[in-house]
Amino acid sequence: MSLLFCLPEHKHQRVTGVDEAGRGPLAGNVVAAAVVLDRSRSLPDLRDSKKFSARQRAYWYERVREQALAHAVIRVSPAEIDRLNILQASLFAMREAVASLEAELGFVYVDGNRCPDWSIDAAAVVGGDGRIQSVAAASVLAKVTRDHDMLALDEQYPDYGFARHKGYPTREHIEALQRFGPCDAHRRSYKPVARILEIRAES
Repeated sequence: MSLLFCLPEHKHQRVTGVDEAGRGPLAGNVVAAAVVLDRSRSLPDLRDSKKFSARQRAYWYERVREQALAHAVIRVSPAEIDRLNILQASLFAMREAVASLEAELGFVYVDGNRCPDWSIDAAAVVGGDGRIQSVAAASVLAKVTRDHDMLALDEQYPDYGFARHKGYPTREHIEALQRFGPCDAHRRSYKPVARILEIRAES
């Protein structure tokens, strides 16, 4: 079943979709994307990025960038995540992504249960990346961007396996943390990382 271009109550408006990637991992940026799609150029097979393979996401990443009226991606670093907390860092990234768009916004849909603190006409939609095309498009841009970032970190810090687990708390990742300690890409406010820092400080 194809995603809706927008929900029925906003079917006559231009629509912007917003999503983020990377709230759960122990390392790397959190990334938010905002996308304004062109109503005249339908993307009927577009889906939530989690429904695609890496190769499919790469394909849709290029298609969204080619066909969108506007798109923007914002990263927030691990240091800023530690300073703000992950919720506030994610909301900040989403707000900045929308602010960076060089196009008329219309109505803004945010994936999840909470919108950033802003004065624009918007709504949070749980599961929005599986219901609204522009949010699905944003999910693809955010996910692919973050995965690229993690591949770059894997080259910089090859001991941690970032290319495989993308910073999530897998067994491999935790064992690497225990062996090597956190690197600059890790989020020190996250409990598994903070605990390892405590243990290393005590030893």
